[in-house]
Amino acid sequence: MLACRSCTDAPPPPSASRRPLVASVVAVYCGVVCAELVVTRFQAGQLRLFLVLAGCSAAAVELTRRAGEPNEGVRDVYAIWDLPTAVLLPPIYALLVPVPRMAWTQLRVRQTLVHRRAYTAATVGLAYAAASLAFHAVAPALGPGAGAGIGGRALLWTLLVAGCGLLRVLVNDGLVLVAAQGMPPSAQLLSEISEAEALHGSISELCLGTLTAFAAVHSTLAILYALPLVISLQRSQRHAQLVAETRLDGRTGLLNDRTWRREAVEAIKRAARDGSPMAVGLIDIDHFKRVNDTYGHPTGDAVLSAVAAALRATLRGYDVVGRVGGEEFAFVLSSPLREAVEVAERLRREIPRIELPGGTKGQASPRVTVSIGLVTADRADWELSRYYSLADAALYAAKQGGRDRVWIVLADTAADLSPRPADAVQARIALGAG
Repeated sequence: MLACRSCTDAPPPPSASRRPLVASVVAVYCGVVCAELVVTRFQAGQLRLFLVLAGCSAAAVELTRRAGEPNEGVRDVYAIWDLPTAVLLPPIYALLVPVPRMAWTQLRVRQTLVHRRAYTAATVGLAYAAASLAFHAVAPALGPGAGAGIGGRALLWTLLVAGCGLLRVLVNDGLVLVAAQGMPPSAQLLSEISEAEALHGSISELCLGTLTAFAAVHSTLAILYALPLVISLQRSQRHAQLVAETRLDGRTGLLNDRTWRREAVEAIKRAARDGSPMAVGLIDIDHFKRVNDTYGHPTGDAVLSAVAAALRATLRGYDVVGRVGGEEFAFVLSSPLREAVEVAERLRREIPRIELPGGTKGQASPRVTVSIGLVTADRADWELSRYYSLADAALYAAKQGGRDRVWIVLADTAADLSPRPADAVQARIALGAG
């Protein structure tokens, strides 16, 4: 689920090519709101329920403010209050439910660009409107009072609510991912949606939102019983996020230097126990300072995110990869020589093909290359520090050799640990195979 972004700050694309999409989504949202305002007959009981749910949502915003908001990816649990709004009230309320919260968040938690709040409100509102329309189209088939019963119809009613909540997630996440398509953080965004911790939080939120809707059918004030549970869930979400943030680099989402070294040590120990081959690589972005000086730091940040996304896309889930310096990345592969060299060369070729935003002064997009130093071993006999220093020597040789190159140290040939260019190593591999 995209609760961490959809209800706080969905990332609308800043590039000119994406602005029509943002404007179209906001325009559709405004049009649907106007249409629903015309056809909806407001009732006092509905307004009362809406105000109670909105008040609980405002309390959640206050909890966010008091806990602090370390970055844009804060996970929230606002859907627990919004889902009952979507299924128990006419669609106009589902459309409007994010508006007061967005305004309150802008005022009390963190100010950001207005068009970002507008895009977030539009995506969340349209997603809940879709859920509301689906619920009101199917619910009459269950018969009157299904939500207030205790038998089979009540069970079907709760399943319908949960299904509509899932529909809301799919619509909202789809709109955000379409907007982020082609941007460097998009791969990271997709991984955040599908990671185990996020899925666990989404399921908990959906279940509690369904139970809150069921309670609201019986009594509006019964909703308040959910408030302590929501606070506990919110705190557990924040705690898990804070634990993750101590392990991850905030700019790229990869392991930070300290965590990478710890996990790299364990990976090498496993390779030593199993007698399996391994490789340690260092990647340095060529002329990164020039990118920052010429194109601006936002473009430099986009370059870091793009390289990180390329690493995630190329390496396997169990490979250990992290950011270990300003523009330097490191990885550990459980791979033999031929495969490790192919991976390094693939990274060197693919990274310059990434589409990057232009500079802050209207410059064309930069072309970024990387230099890679790699050390390989058929059997892990040394500690990380030794492999790291050899990979660093290979990286230095790659940069001295003209950059945009892969240089390799063959750790198994202890008599000669001189770095070699990748093409020479590949030729040696081909001769050995022949």
